[in-house]
Formats: sequence, C-alpha cells, structure tokens
Amino acid sequence: MGDVTEKEMDNLTFKSDTVLSDVHLHCPNKSRLMVRLNAVGQPVFLSYFKLLWNTDDQASEKNARETTAEREHQYRSGDELPNKDGSNLKYKMEWNTEGTEALLDEDGDLEVVRRPQSASDSEAEDLMRDRVYPVILMRGKEDAFEDEEQECTCSNVIKIEHTMATPLEDVGKQVWRAAFLLADYILFKRDMFRSCTVLELGGGTGIASIIMGTVANRVYCTDVGEDLLAMCEQNVALNKHLMEPGGGEIKVKELDWLKDEFCTDPEALYSWSEEEIADLHDYCTVIMAADGRKI
Repeated sequence: MGDVTEKEMDNLTFKSDTVLSDVHLHCPNKSRLMVRLNAVGQPVFLSYFKLLWNTDDQASEKNARETTAEREHQYRSGDELPNKDGSNLKYKMEWNTEGTEALLDEDGDLEVVRRPQSASDSEAEDLMRDRVYPVILMRGKEDAFEDEEQECTCSNVIKIEHTMATPLEDVGKQVWRAAFLLADYILFKRDMFRSCTVLELGGGTGIASIIMGTVANRVYCTDVGEDLLAMCEQNVALNKHLMEPGGGEIKVKELDWLKDEFCTDPEALYSWSEEEIADLHDYCTVIMAADGRKI
C-alpha cells in the first residue's frame, strides 16, 4: 500500500458526481477490502467472484445442450412442453416472449423496464447519492476476508482488483455486469473458443479475457491508459492459476481503435511487437467486447 496512511484511507469518500457500476450500485456502503491507491490516487479494492461451472462435467454439459435443443425444436413445432409437475409450459413461453420487440430501442439494445418512481423514492435517492462511504478494510487489520484469502488459488474463484466510483473517463476500472454476461457466454460456449486466438476490445479490469484465457490458446486483452492496463495486468497475474490447466496465455496491450496504427514504440508500456501484430492478423478468429449494458 506504499506510503498511504491509515488516516488517509479512512477519509476516502466518493462524491455524487462520480459513476458507480451496476454491480455495486445497490450496496455502495458495504465493507470493501482496499489494497492500495493507484497512480492517480483512486482507491483500489479487491473482490472475489465464484465461477459456477465444472470443467470435468463435460457429459452433463453435452446432455444439457441436447435437452435444450430438443425442447426448442418441440416448441418451434408447436408441441406442448410439460414441466416437472406435468403442467404445460407452452403458454408460459409464449407469454414471456410476447412484447419483446417493444422492449428494444432503435439500434436493438434491450430497454429495461423500471418501476415508476414515487416522489418519496426520488427524495430518498437524492439523499443517498450525496456521498458513498464504503467501509474500508485493510490487510492485517481485519480478518473479514480470511476465508476468501484461503480460496485465492481455487479453480472456481476469480480475484479482481478494481475501483468503485470513478469519473466517467475512468469507468473501465470498475467491474460491470456486461463483463460477467460475456464471461458467462464464454463458459457456456467454451468448446467454440477452445484453442482460438482472441482479441478483446475495451478489456477494462480483464474479467472476460481471464475467463477466455481458460479455454483459448492466446488472448490479447486491450484498452487504453497505462493505469488501467496496469490494473488489468495485475488481475491477469492474480488469476494465473485459472489459465494454467489449459495452457492459455493473456497479453495485455494498448489498442486505441480510433487510431489507424498499433503502438510499436519499444519504450512505451503495453506496446506491440511486430511478431504480435503478425500473430493477431494471421491467427485471430474471435473479436469480443462488452461495454456497459451492451455486448
């Protein structure tokens, strides 16, 4: 934690003009393990997320896919689908899909229907958004994360360093739900990505690239900004144990897709070598990205 004093850490608060990710939006004052301040003075927290998957259960996974395909075929053909208690699911499926098109905006993104907000709700929210005070925990002082520390090398736990509330330009340093949705898709379709070379645009904290690294041959996790890329590289290092069984490799690189050229300056951090550029052009078969509510 460098030269950061305990008093400085206790005084850290997040003001209402910052952006808080949807993952932490509903529990802004929950206890958080703070591990350091980053290069621009923002508090960095460590969170643990459990992966609900089993790499050894290939037979069950195949069975589930076949069952799902069979049920979809039955539904499309108009057959009734009984559920466990023998009741008909056809009506429920039709009801769930009714009006789906109306929920999409002009470019096809899902518009989330929210509960109407009463005046009292609005006033309460304004008060809550004034300031966010996470209860900051520090290593060596609290044992609240002792169990999680013991799990750090488990094959079903991913550790992520991240910020919480940031200015808009730094939202890539936060954990966003879209990254989990993309990671979930990778796990569900992992046979599709096995042994691939993959490019991720806007990798942020690196969650999706880390999960992709468990099945792909090589992943280029890219974003812009040295501080963000350093955090991403740290997260890759924290989760090396997840990639080791499959031999996957993750390379953290700077890539600004608004520019025509790769950064190849050998003096610049996270620059590209000519060999890496050639590898990307010749072997990359998957490009992925997750941004906010869009995937």
